[in-house]
Amino acid sequence: MNYFRLLMVAAALSLPVAPAFAATPPAPVEASAPAETAEHFLASLKQKTGTITLPSGIATLKLNDNFYYLDPSDTERLLTDGWGNPPGFKTLGMIVPKAVSPLSERGWGVIVSYKNDGHISDEDAAKIDYADLLKSMQEEDEADNKERRKQGYAGLHLLGWAEPPRYDDTTHKMYWARELKADDAQQNTLNYSIRVLGREGVLELNAVAAMADLPTIKQELPQVLAFTNFTDGNLYTDFNPKTDKLAAYGLAALVAGGIAAKAGLFAKIGIFLLAAKKFLVIGVVALLAFVRKLFNRNKA
Repeated sequence: MNYFRLLMVAAALSLPVAPAFAATPPAPVEASAPAETAEHFLASLKQKTGTITLPSGIATLKLNDNFYYLDPSDTERLLTDGWGNPPGFKTLGMIVPKAVSPLSERGWGVIVSYKNDGHISDEDAAKIDYADLLKSMQEEDEADNKERRKQGYAGLHLLGWAEPPRYDDTTHKMYWARELKADDAQQNTLNYSIRVLGREGVLELNAVAAMADLPTIKQELPQVLAFTNFTDGNLYTDFNPKTDKLAAYGLAALVAGGIAAKAGLFAKIGIFLLAAKKFLVIGVVALLAFVRKLFNRNKA
């Protein structure tokens, strides 16, 4: 057996990892490490194109050739298995650009959801102090993070506005962006939020990406807005004060997340790729251990 060739291969593979023959034995394989590759995971996601009627029937997506749609079940898989969020997020699906893998460092997507809490009045639009609102949201981080850590997930911190909130009273759309930091993430996460006010509720579009992708998101989101529309009869201007319910909150609470102040704080931690890298490193260490035993046996 040419153990010198094995040694050379192992040495080449060990370049990005810790020293090969450290005295401390390698850590055991984590039971949660995924068995499938990133390619298999992505292939299992059902990409839908063309005109999509969202599950609630409240809105449609007329996708152009640059995007595809994931249904709610595949969206949850990407959020949890791919990006490291806790399970249980209820969405209407996700809009994903075709040009980049959602599991890559530059990957991103727009999570779609809808809240039918009632018609949201925009009368307080000019009165909101967004600096005070940000401070209030940050103060709630610790309690929320205790629950995340209890479930085995990293804490998630709201660092500040990546783009301050602004309201367009012509289109009845609210825009803002938040910068988030997970305890175990090397880069910060961007949540770019758009809220489209409707007759009986609000359509929520949350673009989740890395902070470095803010210019890309700002450039691409107009496309997403262009093909996202309420169905007939559900527009903001269709509101009937005699028959329709008013929401119990206004625009300030909308930015904070409605009744649940932290709703919609998704993160792109990249846990799938991180776990895959751990699996690969463990395999390299095992190969090095085998080569060392072979080398010592021949030396003896």
